[in-house]
Amino acid sequence: MQYHKIENTRLGEVVYAGEHKSGLGVFVIPKKGFYKKYAIFGTRYGSMDNRFVPLGESNPILVPDGVAHFLEHKMFEQPDGGNAFDAFAKYGANANAFTSFTNTCYLFSCTNHFNENLEHLISYVQTPYFTEENVSKEQGIIGQEIRMYDDDPQWQVTFQLLKAIYHNNPVNIDIAGTVESIAQIDKDVLYRCYNSFYNPGNMVLCVAGDVDVDEVFAIADRTVRADGPTGAVKSIYPDEPDAIVQKRIEQSLAVSIPMFNIGFKDNHLQTGREFLKYELGTNLLLRLIAGHSSDLYCNLYEQGLVNAEFGTDLMMEPQYSCAIIGGESEHPDQVVERVMEAISSMRKNGIDKTAFERAKRAALGSFLRSFNDVEDIATMYCRNILNGVDVMDFPSVYDQIDLGFLTQRLQEVFREENMAVSLITQ
Repeated sequence: MQYHKIENTRLGEVVYAGEHKSGLGVFVIPKKGFYKKYAIFGTRYGSMDNRFVPLGESNPILVPDGVAHFLEHKMFEQPDGGNAFDAFAKYGANANAFTSFTNTCYLFSCTNHFNENLEHLISYVQTPYFTEENVSKEQGIIGQEIRMYDDDPQWQVTFQLLKAIYHNNPVNIDIAGTVESIAQIDKDVLYRCYNSFYNPGNMVLCVAGDVDVDEVFAIADRTVRADGPTGAVKSIYPDEPDAIVQKRIEQSLAVSIPMFNIGFKDNHLQTGREFLKYELGTNLLLRLIAGHSSDLYCNLYEQGLVNAEFGTDLMMEPQYSCAIIGGESEHPDQVVERVMEAISSMRKNGIDKTAFERAKRAALGSFLRSFNDVEDIATMYCRNILNGVDVMDFPSVYDQIDLGFLTQRLQEVFREENMAVSLITQ
């Protein structure tokens, strides 16, 4: 497999990129002298992709909620009766997998036997094995997992918020599905989804660490299959109104302190470099509004209205975007009021230039520090490539973010009519 070198002298980083004949994108970030090695094998397939056009077909199909997560669980089971974790344990690797709203990824980290582990990773992800018996068994296991999360306050405060914000977008559906929806999953459904979304042209492999670049590409070249249809899969998402569903949603669970999430629906969705710009800009705004160095946080903390759990999050993908400020408080309604007052003041008086420049330098520093961790690098690269974004574009895109752009984002996103509150009370 041929590959080329991408160098960003400003970052001081190099990436080697190539494309397998199957369409798989392969990216290697060499980190000379690093002890740990890391690989992540991801597909553009998440819980939102429940309506899609199967590869090689022309008509869309609808599958039960939770298939992507179900598939992730079943991929570790092998036709010989073993488990994919067995080989990783033999070679001293720490392996895992995760499913998000938009992607499913399989990964491992190790210090030795990297080549053997990489070959195993690629091999088992390309070896599905579903039977009526093992699917039925997994339904019980995942059903227990779903019930467990029903009582998890941190999980529920987020998902209740998404239900309050989104009418039709499947981001408001639990990643694991429901007990009822997974009961409809059978081996034929799993194979149909696997054969579409797990084709190499819909996937990416990212490696970071002190590895031999030639060997990584050679392993991918001989291990990745190229004997079937390949390419991006077209998912179909329902139309989503700009308005939120409801202003407030509340649930009672066993918590020592009430929990809250304040969410702002962002209807200005982007792709490519613009996606990166909007993501970076919105994260900067959240840092300015409610970061731990903000006046809002300092005042709330000093008055005992919040604790160190107070923070921000940005759930942004090309299919949806939601800015979140949340935490714990004995007086959540007071905190919500104070947050909205701070946002109103910023919208009226403008963003402080000194604070903006300080926050921008801090965010750039955080990004640069991520290159000191092979897991952070590879995971970040994988997620962005699956979204059509090159991490090496970060510095040039960051230069485009100025006060004018942040003011635009402030007016677009942080509006009263876009806001919903999720509460978990005692």
